Amino acid sequence: AYQAAIKEKGITMSMSRKGTPADNAPIESFHSSLKSERFYLHNLTRTTTAIVESTVNDYIYYYNNIRIQTKLNYQSPIEYRQLAV
Repeated sequence: AYQAAIKEKGITMSMSRKGTPADNAPIESFHSSLKSERFYLHNLTRTTTAIVESTVNDYIYYYNNIRIQTKLNYQSPIEYRQLAV
């Protein structure tokens, strides 16, 4: 019933391939960082859709361009990719 309801609304369900739960690991990690660094840290519990969209867009920019990551040799993803080119 759930799958039929989301299909009816034109929503694409996000699911791992059968037997491969690791498919969702990168996005789950990103969501965890987003929630703890933006929503929980700044007590954003009651928001509007516009605030959520703005917060997520700002965080995506921050995550890719500014936020350094240990696994990328203490560089942002953009800096790391530029050095690889």
